[in-house]
Amino acid sequence: MNLDTLITKFSSSPENQKKAIFSTLFIAGNKLQTLFDQHIPQVSLKQFMLLSIVRQSKEPLTFTQFGNLLGCSRQNIKKLAEALRKKGFITIEQSPQDIRAMCICPTEKVSEYFANDFLKYQEELNCLFEVYTDKELETLFILLSKLYAGIENLEKSAAGNRV
Repeated sequence: MNLDTLITKFSSSPENQKKAIFSTLFIAGNKLQTLFDQHIPQVSLKQFMLLSIVRQSKEPLTFTQFGNLLGCSRQNIKKLAEALRKKGFITIEQSPQDIRAMCICPTEKVSEYFANDFLKYQEELNCLFEVYTDKELETLFILLSKLYAGIENLEKSAAGNRV
């Protein structure tokens, strides 16, 4: 079976389209992680995503806060942070707001990384999206942003079922 056959098979109804979209998100995520892990220098894609958010943060955030932003557990963030700390990209410090929480702080190596090695990632990112027109890119951005509302609905539903 090839991709065109699957697209035809799942385009027959909104119910099938929902299944296809869900599967596509999962498969696309796996493929992107594999591709970028093979090509991004020094860090995995997950480490890179954490570094990107660390770099954009105006103040140090806790493991839990980063987990909420990246959609993963505090423990996953802790593992990613420890790997990045060993590579010299971040420091892990006690939170000024909560002595029980730890914060992630960027080192100078983060700025150097984004000024130099990030260029390879930027080239690959451009390659990924060159198949879209500007209008399609805008539409995709809007739809993926809206997907977060659906994920929040799913989270609320799951939380309600646990009570």
